[in-house]
Amino acid sequence: MSLKDKLTKMEYHVTQECGTEPPFSGAYNDEKSEGIYKCICCGIELFASEEKFDSGTGWPSFHDCIKSENVELKEDTSDMMIRVEVSCKECGSHLGHVFNDGPQPTGLRYCINSVSLTFKKS
Repeated sequence: MSLKDKLTKMEYHVTQECGTEPPFSGAYNDEKSEGIYKCICCGIELFASEEKFDSGTGWPSFHDCIKSENVELKEDTSDMMIRVEVSCKECGSHLGHVFNDGPQPTGLRYCINSVSLTFKKS
């Protein structure tokens, strides 16, 4: 089964075409349960609920990832901005962006699209 057949239109648009879901629309923006967030396309573990925080931006935000080897960071100059894109290292799916305005201890805010993730409760 191809990704286009497996994913919804929005999931495909975000993960494969570097799209963005509308703010405050994602299933995991307000998720408070303990567990692990995984890539919707390949299932690799990306973020833990312990690193999640409410940034007020409308997207799930994390101050760190489970393993830095599981994500790829690269400069993104689309939309007339300079940002750092976050992608899944395993399959290359677009996840969101990371910014330097998060809480300690890292000071980072991984701003991630809900539709690029699945969630496994502990």
